[in-house]
Order: sequence, then structure tokens, then C-alpha cells
Amino acid sequence: MKSTTHFILGLLALASGMEAKAQIQLPSVFSDGMVLQQNSKVAVWGWGNPSETLMILSEWNPGDTVRTVVDNQGRWKAEVRTGRAGGPYTLEVKGGNESRKLSDVMLGEVWLCSGQSNMEWSADMGIMNGEQEVKQAACPSVRIFHNPKQGADTPQTDCRTKWEVATPESMRKTSATAYFFARYLTEHLKVPVGILVSAWGGTPAEVWTPADIVEKDEILSKNKLKDYPWWPIKPGVLYNQMIHPLVPYQIVGCIWYQGESNHENAPSYARLVFKMVEAWRKDFGWDFPFYYVQIAPHTYGAKNNTPALLREQQELMLGQVKNTAMINISDLVENVKDIHPRNKRAIGERLACLAMDKVYGQFTGAYESPRLASAELQKGKIVVNLEGNFSTLQSTTPHITGLVLTDGKGDTLTVKAKIKGKQIILPVRKLNPPYRVSYCFDEATIGSLRTEAGMPVLPFCTKPIEKQ
Repeated sequence: MKSTTHFILGLLALASGMEAKAQIQLPSVFSDGMVLQQNSKVAVWGWGNPSETLMILSEWNPGDTVRTVVDNQGRWKAEVRTGRAGGPYTLEVKGGNESRKLSDVMLGEVWLCSGQSNMEWSADMGIMNGEQEVKQAACPSVRIFHNPKQGADTPQTDCRTKWEVATPESMRKTSATAYFFARYLTEHLKVPVGILVSAWGGTPAEVWTPADIVEKDEILSKNKLKDYPWWPIKPGVLYNQMIHPLVPYQIVGCIWYQGESNHENAPSYARLVFKMVEAWRKDFGWDFPFYYVQIAPHTYGAKNNTPALLREQQELMLGQVKNTAMINISDLVENVKDIHPRNKRAIGERLACLAMDKVYGQFTGAYESPRLASAELQKGKIVVNLEGNFSTLQSTTPHITGLVLTDGKGDTLTVKAKIKGKQIILPVRKLNPPYRVSYCFDEATIGSLRTEAGMPVLPFCTKPIEKQ
């Protein structure tokens, strides 16, 4: 009789434990110290007991209690209004017998930061002035949600991390580019900034894109990716574990630093990223800004000039993917044999200047690189016109480094080019057309053309030029 009683009590305890476990749960992106997007309607979601009514109470708006009901699969979701930047606040989810309260919640700006190793690169990996930057990294208004490097074969609903305040300890192990981006924003906007960091070195864009999108595309599905034991190449696996669990957390935009691992499949890169961004925007519920870094000069030793073609694809994206912008960092490269430019502070701050201008309407520093507008033959001269927000070009060397003129036979020609405002003028009289003008259209050349603000010109290669 005693053993039967113990068995029944054990079953009751197990059932009670199962019920308690099924009560209010939140994904890890909702934790103490988090940042919620200010002046918005933010999604809050989790799990609980089916059919139970939950109340969500925010300290910044105590008069607005939000109610939601847990569905028959144990899931719930609600929208909570946020106000002006500030904090710290509490956010509480209350049920009939239990509640979950989050503290040190800040309202501010939230950015997703993703890509491969140049986005992942941390102070511990070796950045310029690394230890000095670490010592100065105590910045309570910057909050970091650093996603661990894990993949999954199916879309996941949670990940294994938490929000952290920017301290020397937390900064040194997360994306330096993302940290410097956030620090610049918080210093200029005077609001808290949260960064969701999902980055993994060596990874191609296919792994960040939903698998069915890649596998059903007649071009993308044929791309060949080298297999490595230390990073994934299967389409969708990082989207599933490092992006999907964040959906639909309210973000103001995304910064992206990736492309090096896709150069061998360069011709389809713009198509791939277009589809990736389209999928992310659908998940997050709006066409958020997508700002990215053009891959830097590096000695890949590649065939068929694929790094230059990849950069060309990145520029093409500007016209194919709406609400995007790109920065060039060729002037920040110290060593073309190192695929990782170490001046991550300058890179993060250049991205931040872009965001300050495009998103927040405040011009705080130069970030835009001139790009090719047209090239035409005029009275024995080729006139190359560049466009962008600048007044004049200059060269840091007596002869323009990186500028190449070829004739109809494919021979490289030596001519003395002149700079006039936004134009580059090359004499070609008595030379054999058609001509082609290129600038840094190779793996690793660092060109000498700069704007008056010091911004480097984007690489380019013209179409054949033969008619006046």
C-alpha cells in the first residue's frame, strides 16, 4: 500500500512539475538588460499554459496593460507600445499563478549585425589598438545580445544567450565592428543602443538564407561551395538557429559584412543577397534598412578575377535591393595579405555615419564613396564621370594608382590621366578602340583616388568605349 501511495504521489509531482514547466516562458532575446525599439509597437512572445490569459505590464507605460491568450499549442504573442528612449524599466508578464519580470530594460535603438569573420572579428582576435579599446569599453548605454555559433536543420524558436551591458569583458568577445557602430550611435543620438550579433567566420550567404529559397532557385541551387569542417555550408542552417529565433524582435535596421566566401560564385551574389534580405524583411515584418561593407582588397589567388566580380555584384545590389547602402573600406586596409582589416573602429564608425545620415537625418561624417556614372569618348579623350555626394577628386599619388586603360586588342596602355572635378580624363588619340577603363578591378589593388573628405572611389570597369 505504501509503495502504491508513493507511486501516485510521484505521478502527481511529475504532472505538477510538467505543468509548472509549461507556465510562462520567454525566449532568451527577452532577458534582463535588453533594449526595446523606442517609439514603436514591439512584439513580445513566449510560451505558457493553453487558454490562459496573460497580462503584460510595462513600467514606461503603466496605464496600458496588454492582454493576450495562450493558444492551443502553448504559444502567445502580443504587441506592446514603447515610448521615448530611456530606462531602466521593468517589463512583466503575469498569468493566473505566475509572473515573469524583466529588469534593467532600456528603450532605444536596436540593430541586427550579421555576416562572416569580418563581422565576427573581436578584440580578442586582434584589432587595431585592441587592449586600449577594451579598457575603454565600459558603456552602459550599449547592450549586446551575442548569438553563439550554432546551426540547425530546421527553424528554431530560441537560442542560448542573453543580453549583456557593454563592459571590457563583454566587448572583447563580441563583434568589434558592431560594438563601435553601436557606441558611435549612442554617443551621437544620446539614447541606448542594442545590437543583436549573429556572425560566423567563413560562412557563405547561403547558410544565412532560408534553405527552400536557395534549393528551389534554378541558379542558386547550382552553386558549388567548398566543404570545411570548421564552418557550415548547408543552406539555411544559420538562418534557422541564428536569425529565426530573433524573429519578430523589433529592429530599426541591419548591418552586414560578408561576401569573401562567395567570390567563387560571384555572378549570382546579388541575386542571393536580394532573396536573403527579402526573406528577413518578411520575417521581421517591414523593409528595414540594410547597410553593408564592400569586401576589401585581398590577395585571394583566385581564378577569373572573382573578387572583383563579387565587388561589382555588391554595387549592383544598390539598384536591386531597396533601402540599401554600402560603404567601401579600401583606404582602411593595412595589409592586402590579411583578409581581416584590423581597423574595426573606423569601419564600425563609417557604417554608423551612414546610419546617422540615412536613418536619423544627421550628417556626422563622410561615408559615401563615388561610383561610376558614365564613360564616353570626346574629341580623342575618354571622359569618365563619377557621381556621389562630393565636390572633387584627388589622388594620393602622382599617377592614379589602380587606373587601367586597355585597347581593342586587350593591351594595357600607358596614358597620363587628369582629374577635373568629378571627372577623370584620359587621352586616347591615335590608340585603337574599343577602349575599356577600369579602376581597382582586381583582387588587391588599393587605389589612390579620394574625395575631398578622404573617401575612396568604388572599383569599376566600363563597357567597351568606341563611339563619340
